[in-house]
Amino acid sequence: MKVWVLTLFPEMVEAALGTSMLKRARDKRLVEAKATYIRDFAEGRHLVTDDYPFGGGQGLVMKPEPIFRAVHSVLGDRAGRLEPGGPTRVVLMCPQGEVFTQQKAWELSRCEELVFVCGHYEGVDERVRTLCTDELSIGDYVLTGGELPALVVVDAVARLIPGVLAEGSPLDDSFAHGILEGPQYTRPREFQGLEVPLLLLSGHHEQVRRWRRKEALRRTVARRPELLRPEVLTPEDRELLAELAQEAGGRPGGPDGR
Repeated sequence: MKVWVLTLFPEMVEAALGTSMLKRARDKRLVEAKATYIRDFAEGRHLVTDDYPFGGGQGLVMKPEPIFRAVHSVLGDRAGRLEPGGPTRVVLMCPQGEVFTQQKAWELSRCEELVFVCGHYEGVDERVRTLCTDELSIGDYVLTGGELPALVVVDAVARLIPGVLAEGSPLDDSFAHGILEGPQYTRPREFQGLEVPLLLLSGHHEQVRRWRRKEALRRTVARRPELLRPEVLTPEDRELLAELAQEAGGRPGGPDGR
């Protein structure tokens, strides 16, 4: 996959792309990711990339010309002609966009090219949207710029590309099967009076699997019950939820709120 992050702060983007899992993905040549400096495509002595909004208002708006040139530098004549849902996406990170989810991450992980447009100040000129196939938000709050949201999406997408993580690893994550991931333990067996559940030390793989699924359901009931939609529940899930309700005296979830 090829990834370009169009930004006014390439050093912020490159720092994240050169660290941890994203660095390994680049080193393995599974992801080719780079930051593109939008100011390189501005004109004039001062390379201005923003201006005051027509009609008045607070703050500055990013000008369309440098962004258009930056996108065209990456995609050439394809810029502005891409089909939604295609193998190449131009993604504008903005508070008005579709809220990013794990399902969207899986969708984007099947793309060949991703171009992220990072706004700043009061956002981008509205005409920039004509270049974009997608608009994404990472939540109902406002950040200084689109760099951190873009990196969140890149991280979530890159880890789903085959070969980036151990085989099957992303399939155990929260949201992979519609529910949250359950508790995990490692050494030591006892820490400050808190012990690892004995079942996890038993070697009974099927019992451990069932326990983990039950605890994942318990956590989902307590924290994100809206995720438990009928279409994501298996017959075993329904059985385990009935057990949880019985343990809680008829209420779903555990009495201790886990």
